[in-house]
Amino acid sequence: MQILTGKLFKEMVLCGANTLHNNHPEIDALNVFPVPDGDTGTNMSMTFNAGAAEVKDMDTDNIYDIAKKLSKGLLMGARGNSGVILSQIFRGFAMGLEGHESVDAVAFANAWKSGAEVAYKAVMRPVEGTILTVIREASEKIVEYTQPGMEIEDVFSYFVKEAENSLERTPELLPVLKEVGVVDSGGAGLLLVLTGFMAALTGDRVDFVDIKSEGQVNAGTELESGEEGYGYCTEFIVRLEPSLIDKFSENQLKKELERIPGNSIVVVQDEDIVKVHVHTLKPGEALNLAQRFGEFVKLKIENMQEQANNLQNAAASQESIVGVDDKNPQSKREAKETAIISVCAGQGVEDAFLELHCDYVVSGGQTMNPSTEDMVAAVKEVNAKNVIILPNNSNIVMTAQQTATILEDEVNVIVIPTKTIPQGLSACVMYNPEASLEDNIAEMEDAVANVKTGQVTFAIKDTNIDGVEIKANDYMALVEKDIVACKPNKLDALKVCLEKLVDEDSELITLLVGEDVVDEEVEEIESYIEDNFDAEVDIIEGKQPVYSFIIGVE
Repeated sequence: MQILTGKLFKEMVLCGANTLHNNHPEIDALNVFPVPDGDTGTNMSMTFNAGAAEVKDMDTDNIYDIAKKLSKGLLMGARGNSGVILSQIFRGFAMGLEGHESVDAVAFANAWKSGAEVAYKAVMRPVEGTILTVIREASEKIVEYTQPGMEIEDVFSYFVKEAENSLERTPELLPVLKEVGVVDSGGAGLLLVLTGFMAALTGDRVDFVDIKSEGQVNAGTELESGEEGYGYCTEFIVRLEPSLIDKFSENQLKKELERIPGNSIVVVQDEDIVKVHVHTLKPGEALNLAQRFGEFVKLKIENMQEQANNLQNAAASQESIVGVDDKNPQSKREAKETAIISVCAGQGVEDAFLELHCDYVVSGGQTMNPSTEDMVAAVKEVNAKNVIILPNNSNIVMTAQQTATILEDEVNVIVIPTKTIPQGLSACVMYNPEASLEDNIAEMEDAVANVKTGQVTFAIKDTNIDGVEIKANDYMALVEKDIVACKPNKLDALKVCLEKLVDEDSELITLLVGEDVVDEEVEEIESYIEDNFDAEVDIIEGKQPVYSFIIGVE
């Protein structure tokens, strides 16, 4: 085949989306650090699904029209840095196809090189050994290889092989990958998309696989519903009583959970730790069954009906980002000069932002990055001439910046690239409604620069990072980007953070307490801080997930 049509390209897109979805848990698992934020595969899958949904029902054979529609869907659905970069690759790819109804091998190859160039330009400080390297090296090779009259299948097979070779070299370019023994997760996600494309080119069909039965949450797909409703996604970790370790039976607990009733049941034992995932209408009964064997280390219960409603609402607003507000001006907020949008998770953290001049909170953070569409909708909701966005997470900064680009002709969006919750809170404290926008930006940026951040979270696997031995389910002390200690007890890990962060110049310690921390632990750490540090202390019941403690020191 020497000419690629739009209809075949659409099939390639759909196969690419299914291939990425079916394997996204493996990409999530390629997490370099043992922190619970392995969401690259999920972010990329949700991003690409958004693009695939845009082209699925298109009835055209024009490859540029399909590529342009795909690009738009990816742009709005982009989540996390990996999703944003993926969207930029296909934005450049679509630009390279402009003016073509169908393409030969040479034009197809050049379009991929255009994708690499646009993606590199979108990143302020490109890092080699990442998805950027994979698309650049593979596209350079394909342009060199392709000659007029060549078969599309031959050229694309070569492209996929070169992408695979480049991915295998990523540990040599990024030392942290080599230290942990993994390839770049973003590059691996891109390779899955290309593998799906290749399957469609050769006539193979890649069907969507429902992987919920394996204990995974679908990325961007409709949640399963039965006659009794969606129920609750219930996940927890139990530490077995020493006397019950030998008596515990995974199969027996599974059978008991099935009687609740429950489905999507996963029970895994690792020595004295038991991890459980179940979808059930009665989460309390599931917890009671498990608590007979020990004490909870961690638990999470989510209402899947609410998740389904959110997905349906997002789908309903896909055609018009503003949605109901555009059609009903009366529902808009009163117009204002400047508004602040913050991204965070946890009711207490959200309340803290709203009390500090923040106008709107986008729910998200570690493991649940909001999409570009979520951010665009938030900007339109606040109805302001100037909008300041505080991402509060390094994996959301690019999404915020992409939002600013999309809305540059409508709203003056300023992204202050806060990478932690304490940085965002400090920026909000310095905002003065009576001051000029320029003065506020300067004051907020200065405040961010003067904040040191520490975090305590649980480890998801055994490993060794920079000489620190880490055991799964123990608590890691993170100071800025570094893991400085790993302790069996969360309070001990917190004390290490405080010792590293607080010095004689420190004036304020802000401590955000997570949802897994009990009152006795709060009292103990409050006494510890008062006894050991000469600084003002502000303890906030943040109720944030993932992180037992988030510490800000100014």
